[in-house]
Amino acid sequence: MQQRVIGALLMREVITRYGRNNIGFLWLFVEPMLFTLAITALWTATRSVHGSDIPIVAFALTGYSSVLVWRNMPGRCIKALRPNASLLFHRQVKIIDVYLARILMENIAASTSFVVLGVLFWTIDWLLPPEDALQVLGGWLLLGWFGASLAMFLGALSESFDVVEKLWAPFSYLIFPLSGAAFIADALPERMREIVLYLPMLNAIEYLREGYFGSKMHAHYDMGYLLLFNIILTFLAINQARQVGDPVSEE
Repeated sequence: MQQRVIGALLMREVITRYGRNNIGFLWLFVEPMLFTLAITALWTATRSVHGSDIPIVAFALTGYSSVLVWRNMPGRCIKALRPNASLLFHRQVKIIDVYLARILMENIAASTSFVVLGVLFWTIDWLLPPEDALQVLGGWLLLGWFGASLAMFLGALSESFDVVEKLWAPFSYLIFPLSGAAFIADALPERMREIVLYLPMLNAIEYLREGYFGSKMHAHYDMGYLLLFNIILTFLAINQARQVGDPVSEE
């Protein structure tokens, strides 16, 4: 039942967001691909220094695709319940289903963009295949877990505190330079590296990049810390969603 509900909510989100005109739901995949291509072209044209010998195309793909995961999910979940409050009168639809549908949509978009662009760049010899595909997959799943937990937590929190909606956008832009999208941790001074590694997304990106470019970089990450952070954040997200459940349903 929950799978059917989430599937229906997912289709509703796609139609509401992209409509049936032009290429319709294909924008779900094309939009993040265009953003990633734009960043890749910009970094290549400016010959950006990112602290490693990794080719700039590969570096941009793994970096900016990762940003789409943890930044876009919360943006779609914040204040997501109010526009969908009428759906909660249906017994089968739960609050968590609304969040999961939006999280799944953003995850599918970012993952498809990452895979399609990776295959495309590999086909035209701009990119080599990953050295350890399973580690890349593991890093991507851990990053997606973090993004989903953060999205649900901030989404539920925004129903109680309007300031969350106002603060997330500037905060996400401020934290973007520290997330590991534009540098590798090994290029930082040791003291600064110890500080920024408290950011869970940097640990996930370092782990992912080690799987992709293992022999070309020295990665820094703490999987125990990342797993513990994700577990705690997931618990907080579910608990916060339960707290806002009754007022939203009654409305």
